[in-house]
Amino acid sequence: MLNLFSAFSDFEAEAEDYRDLDREHVLVLSKFSGRGKTSGAQIAHKAAELFEIRDGTVTRIVVYFDRDRAFADLGLAPEADTAGS
Repeated sequence: MLNLFSAFSDFEAEAEDYRDLDREHVLVLSKFSGRGKTSGAQIAHKAAELFEIRDGTVTRIVVYFDRDRAFADLGLAPEADTAGS
């Protein structure tokens, strides 16, 4: 299996916010950053992950590499970017 993150050095993922949407869904707003091993290019990207939880167990994770798409799919209003990209 190809490890997408192995192409980066100094890769970091950070949860910025957690939102309880209902009893079975939690939306995590996250930020990824790192530097390409080959190019040396710095990346910083905001994403979101939707966790589905049943009986205390995560049963499904949907990863959104586009945070606005997550808001749209979930019927949530997009937020103003107060932290900067």
